[in-house]
Amino acid sequence: MTWKKKLTLALPIAILSCSAPAVYNAQTGDVAIRPASPALQQQGEKAFAQYRAKKTLSRDSSARNRVYRVANRLQSVVPLPGARWDFEVFDDSSANAFALPGGNVGINTGLLNIARTDGQLAAALAHEMAHVTSNHAQSRLQNNQVVNILGAVAGQVLGGQNPSQTSQYAQGIANIALGKSFSRAQELQADRVGMIFMAKAGYNPGDAVTLWQNMSANQRSRVPEFLSTHPVGPTRIKALQDFLPEARKAQR
Repeated sequence: MTWKKKLTLALPIAILSCSAPAVYNAQTGDVAIRPASPALQQQGEKAFAQYRAKKTLSRDSSARNRVYRVANRLQSVVPLPGARWDFEVFDDSSANAFALPGGNVGINTGLLNIARTDGQLAAALAHEMAHVTSNHAQSRLQNNQVVNILGAVAGQVLGGQNPSQTSQYAQGIANIALGKSFSRAQELQADRVGMIFMAKAGYNPGDAVTLWQNMSANQRSRVPEFLSTHPVGPTRIKALQDFLPEARKAQR
């Protein structure tokens, strides 16, 4: 079977798997909460404990207090049955954060240099919390098999291109297939739900736009958008700007 025929077979699966179910009702302003299964929550807690034991924790009391202050304010407006929210600050210069099922959220100190205000930090934390409330981890587990199929096809499709570019593409596919990141659709969904959460907590949802403008300005390298584990700056910023009027309706 030629790679063109393989690609034809795989594409319908890819289109179905990349569409994230709606979690926000624009008519009512409600956000759908989808708790992870108890087993998945336990796995998340175990993984977080292992990560916490291996990584260096931040001893910067100012940084930790800032994260806890914003996190506590957000928790008050995020109803997640069975969740035990746990926020940890890691001494890591990379501007990153992550979330695991059950309510475990990790924040690197490097992100605090990008999220310069409490509002911008709220955008980052609310985004991660939205991944949890939307149960995106479960969707990633279900989609891994599909991505593995696409990865095999892409290896043939990209075989004739520049080796360094092909390597970038392959790494992007591998990251998604191994569940190291959420899909582009899930990232954009978490952005929107996160804006609703931060607005309900009294923060300006416009700070989410500023956060990603800061991130874009600090972005050193780019990969093709269709394989990026996060949407590239302009696409993400435009989506946030388009959703801003809707998010402001939830602002308190």
